[in-house]
Formats: sequence, structure tokens, C-alpha cells
Amino acid sequence: MESVRVLSTLALKGAVTRLAAAYQAASGVRIDADFAPTLALLKRLRGGEGADLVILTREGLDEVIGEGRVAAESATDLARSYVGLAVKAGAAHPDIATEAGLCATLLGARAVAYSRLGASGILFAGLIERLGIAADINARAVIIPQGFTAEKLVTGEADLAVQQISELKQVDGIEVIGPIPLDLQTPAVFSAGRMTASQRADAADRLLRYLSSVEVAPVLRETGLEP
Repeated sequence: MESVRVLSTLALKGAVTRLAAAYQAASGVRIDADFAPTLALLKRLRGGEGADLVILTREGLDEVIGEGRVAAESATDLARSYVGLAVKAGAAHPDIATEAGLCATLLGARAVAYSRLGASGILFAGLIERLGIAADINARAVIIPQGFTAEKLVTGEADLAVQQISELKQVDGIEVIGPIPLDLQTPAVFSAGRMTASQRADAADRLLRYLSSVEVAPVLRETGLEP
């Protein structure tokens, strides 16, 4: 069976995993996907790793287009995502609707889990710096190199997890409180493009059209993304 090799940012793992079976049934093409944060994927691509299609943050995709690794005309914005907070299932949902509420919630947490490499972790690190609470939060934060921060809620290592809402939703046993106030964040835009060295350009382009089609929009929404 023909397959298309996809390197995708973690934020779309839930959506791509759910869509893969339907796409294979309809097209006879298997999606062979590997998921990691954009910064980790950029490093792998620059190290020579091959793929047919990549899904990265828009900034990351623009970088690899500039390096000639991705065909500029293939670039397609797929989804927008906001950074949110989660707690362990059954725990109280603290107030994060305002800047003051968010600060109080973060300062009151025993430990906050966030990611060092993901777009969400970079945004959060800058945010707590701007809010003047970075030293307090980082003194007891659980900062993971990559992966799903909400797993630290399940293990009890943290009582708040910060990540793209689409990434939080991929962990069982947790509840998303909601987004960080929208005036404190810029949504991440996730975009896809075909690798210039792909030997399966037609199959990659067909998959690109599918991922940006109206039929996949409901799955994007269910997994915490905005088409």
C-alpha cells in the first residue's frame, strides 16, 4: 500500500491520528506520521531527515520554505490553536478568565507543568516573565523537554498544566479549564507543506487538500483546534 510520510507538530496529533483511518479507507493511501514539537522537527529536517509532508507552526514552515526544503506554493494554513490550562479530572477549575485571576491561580499552584520546546512553552515562559511572576513559578515548575504536559497532572507531579488546548485534550484523566486570556496570547497557526525532495509529490498534494478541506473541520474542532 502506498504511504505518505508526515512529520507533524504535536498540536495536530489528535486530529491526524483520528483522520488517518478514514483517509486510508477513502484513498488507499496510508498516513505514516511522526509527531514532535516544531523546534525538534526543524532540527531533524536540518539534519537530513526526509518526509513527504510537514505540519509545523507557520513561522517554522516559513523557515524551511526559505531553506528550500518545502515548496512555497504548497504552503497551506490548517488550523489555529490557543494555549490553555488544565487540571486533573475532578479537581476544581480555578479562575483564569482575567490577568489577575490567572496570576493568582498560577501563584497558588503547587507546581505548573509546561514544555520547553513547544510553541506553548515559549509563549508561557515569556508571559510569566512579562507578568513578573517567572521566578516564583519556575522555582516549582515541572518543565518537560517535549511531550504532553497534562501527563504530569495524572502522575500528580503538577496540579496545573499549560499547553496548546489541542495537546492538553490528548491526555485522558484531565479537564481543560479554558484558554489563557486571549488578550495575553497570540494564537499559534499550524501550516502544512510538501517537501521539495518528496518522491510522492502527487500523494502529498492530495493529502494536503484533504487536511485543508471542509470535511475535516469538525475533527479539528473536536480536538481543540480552530480550522
